[in-house]
Amino acid sequence: MTVIVRALRADAATATADDAGFAAVRRACVPAMLATPESVAFDRAQAHPDAHYRQLIAEEDGEVIGTAQVGVAYDSPDPGQGFANVYVHPERLGAGAGTLLLRTAEEHLAGAGATTVYSWVLDEPANLAFAARRGYRASRRAHFLRLDLAHGTLPPRREPPAGVELVSGSVYADDARPFFMLDAETVADEPSDVAAEFTDYEQWLAETWHHPLVSQELTTVALVDGRPAAFSLARTDGAGRYASGMTGTARDHRGRGLAKLAKNDSLHRARAAGCTEAFTGNDAGNEPMLAINDWFGYEVCGTEVRHVRELG
Repeated sequence: MTVIVRALRADAATATADDAGFAAVRRACVPAMLATPESVAFDRAQAHPDAHYRQLIAEEDGEVIGTAQVGVAYDSPDPGQGFANVYVHPERLGAGAGTLLLRTAEEHLAGAGATTVYSWVLDEPANLAFAARRGYRASRRAHFLRLDLAHGTLPPRREPPAGVELVSGSVYADDARPFFMLDAETVADEPSDVAAEFTDYEQWLAETWHHPLVSQELTTVALVDGRPAAFSLARTDGAGRYASGMTGTARDHRGRGLAKLAKNDSLHRARAAGCTEAFTGNDAGNEPMLAINDWFGYEVCGTEVRHVRELG
């Protein structure tokens, strides 16, 4: 049986099947990361031209058994930072799909001018050894966490302190610029190997605010004196799964518990809407956010290790 690697096809009928196969492999490998055929297609359609974004699949006898997301961090102040996140279905390991996907991804990035490649690798012995053999060195760790919304107990909703109001993200449906400014500030302070700067509001609208997985209704924003000060961005897949896309607080309002307040409200909204499980992800060194998620009752359900190698 022969394994081939190719980009997702552009024609409508085949693209739909490709998107479904891509999403299925991602769910099998990393259940905590929401993926649907619609979100796969949207990511491809809305990618910034400077990202050189590409989705690859590995096929064996016509069946999608592996995927790769490849691109350049165009919104980083440091040029030449590429990424290649490769996943192979856990039941189809050993056929060479991972090697072919990574090789194709690196060739694409080199052609796009990338000098460094970052890759998230599942924290399993075989995966770590695969990365090490190909010249990647381990960097930071990140945890996936899960919360049972169907049977678990959420902390009760609390009355916001004086001057603080909790609103749904849908209040920014027509003009999300205030939300964008808050998101940009918190992303700039997020622990990461690759710094990010959100400066393009229209691109943020296209890639983030109007993403099919984002639920503006279940997103919660904490207002202080009427201005956004903290938020918890909600993502849902329409199948009972909820994920925190980002939770953060403006620098001037940190230490007041506003992120916890917003996330608790969003989780309550999600459960009332029928979501049965919630996922989130944290850098292993982000102690404040890990403490908040521990308070909610989240439990670690997986870990990835960021790896990096120089292209030369």
